[in-house]
Amino acid sequence: MTTKIAIFGVGLIGGSLALCFKGKEGLTVVGHAHRPESAAKYVSRGVVDQATLSLEEAALDADYIFLCVPVGMLEDYLQRLSRLPLKPGCIITDVGSTKASIAECAITLDIPGVHFIGGHPMAGSERSGVEAASSLLFENAYYVLTPPPGVPEAAYQALESLLLHTRAQIVRLDPERHDEIVGAISHLPHIIAVALVNQIHAYDHSDSLYSTLAAGGFRDITRIASSDPIIWRDILLNNRSVMLRLLKDWNDEVSSFIHLLESGDGAGIESAFQEANQFRSQLPERRKGMITPLFDLHIDVPDHPGIIGRIATELGDQGINLSNVQIIESREDVPGIMRLSFRQENDMERARILLQENDYTVYM
Repeated sequence: MTTKIAIFGVGLIGGSLALCFKGKEGLTVVGHAHRPESAAKYVSRGVVDQATLSLEEAALDADYIFLCVPVGMLEDYLQRLSRLPLKPGCIITDVGSTKASIAECAITLDIPGVHFIGGHPMAGSERSGVEAASSLLFENAYYVLTPPPGVPEAAYQALESLLLHTRAQIVRLDPERHDEIVGAISHLPHIIAVALVNQIHAYDHSDSLYSTLAAGGFRDITRIASSDPIIWRDILLNNRSVMLRLLKDWNDEVSSFIHLLESGDGAGIESAFQEANQFRSQLPERRKGMITPLFDLHIDVPDHPGIIGRIATELGDQGINLSNVQIIESREDVPGIMRLSFRQENDMERARILLQENDYTVYM
C-alpha cells in the first residue's frame, strides 16, 4: 500500500523534504506548482515523483500534506484545504517559524477526520529555491513538532516516524512555547541586525568611511540583516506580541549597558562580557539551527601570482566545493589572508586536512 505525501511549496524546505521521502519504499511524493514550468522542473530535477497545478489533485487521497509556503500564506492554504474532501486520517503539517497562530486556525477550522500538527525544521541555507534543495538539509538539525490539544497520539507518532527520514532530531513543544523560544533565538537577532545596519547606514550618509571600514567582521555579524524583507515582515507581524515583550527585555539590556558606561563601571562591563562568554561557550557547536552557520577557514597565503587559482584547483581536484573566496589582506610585507567559505561542514573539514598536508597555515 502506497503512502501519498503532498507538498505545497516545493522550494528549499519543501524540496528538501521531498528529497528525504522520494525513493523510499511505499512513499510517493506529489508536488504542487503554480506554473507549468515549475512543475516540469520539480520532476526533471528528481525532487518529486509527480507534480500538478491543481491543489485538489495534489491533496486528493494524500496521507500527509506539508504546507511549505510563507508564514503569511499558511492560514489561507489551510482554509482552502478545509473545503476539500480530504482522506480520513490525513495529517496536515507546516514548516513555518511561528506556530501559535496556525495552531489556533486549525482548531477553529476543526476539519473532520483530519489532524493538524504544526512543524518547524530549524535548518536553512544561504541559498533558496528548489535548486538549493538537499536531502541532507535537516540532518543533525532540530525539527520541532507542535501538536495542538486533542490530536491523537497515534497521529503524532505517525508523523514523527515519517520525519525520521530527514535524520533530524524531533522535539515536541507547545505552540506558544515554541514562539517564545524561537522569537528569542532567531527573530530578535534579525531585528537587532537590521536595526544595527540601519543605524550605521544613517551615519554613513554624512561620513562614507562608515561603510568603507565596516567590511569584514561587521558584515559577518550582521549578515542576517540581508534576509528576505517580505518573509520577515510576515514572521514578525505573526509573532508580534512575543516580539514586543522580547524587545522590551532587549531595551532593558541596552539600558543596563548605558548605565555601566555612564557610571564608568569597568567591573560591571567585565562581568557582563564574562557572563556572556560563559553561556555562549556552553552552546552546542556546529549544530544546524535557525541561523545558518558559517563554515569558514582562514589561511596565510604568500603574495604570489596564481596562488588563488592553485588553492582552488587543489580543492576542486578532491571534489571539495567552495561557496566563496575572499582575500582579506594582501601586502608586500606580510602574507595575505584568504577566507574560504563552504556550505557543508564536511567540505570544510576535508579542506582543512588537505591544506595542512600541503603546508598551509590554517585557522578555524
